[in-house]
Amino acid sequence: MNGRADFGEPNAEVPRPIPHIGADYIPTEEERRVFAECSDESFWFRSVPLAATSMLITQGLISKGILSSHPKYGSIPKLIFACIMGYFAGKLSYVKTCQEKFKNLENSPLGEALRSGQTRRSSPTGYYSQKSKYDSNMSGHSSFVTSPEADNIEKEVLPRYEPIPFSASMNESTPTGITDHIAQVKVNKYGDTWDE
Repeated sequence: MNGRADFGEPNAEVPRPIPHIGADYIPTEEERRVFAECSDESFWFRSVPLAATSMLITQGLISKGILSSHPKYGSIPKLIFACIMGYFAGKLSYVKTCQEKFKNLENSPLGEALRSGQTRRSSPTGYYSQKSKYDSNMSGHSSFVTSPEADNIEKEVLPRYEPIPFSASMNESTPTGITDHIAQVKVNKYGDTWDE
């Protein structure tokens, strides 16, 4: 099945429309409960431990002299920075768990949008699943392997360039092999030029 309803198939599934979740979306009671649960759990089980651990490690590094303390404020700025980074790292580390909680909700537009978003990423439908007209021509070819026809076209269209030998010395002003013919140009009193 290709993700689209095909009336030729007897058990064709018709995909449900993806709900629009925008800034004006009002969550259901069940979704609000999961939001609160995610917020509490991410704070107590991820943010607080990571913030405390990062502060302890930072203070240890300052005590050992690996990190320097501020001359006026001491270790406080670095500890505050470590606490903030630990807090946000804890919140971010809980995002996947929270998404799974929303996906497990039944009759939830937000859960449905997350489920369909996961399905869309793993098996693209619509515009992105349509084959390009070039896919059939290039299906058996790697981008690093050329066909004999491409070699012939390349030989006909592209001009041949021969390498110019340069001297091995560091002086780049006199490359070898280029001075085979030096044209003598003459200029008359009127500014006209000609080759000899």
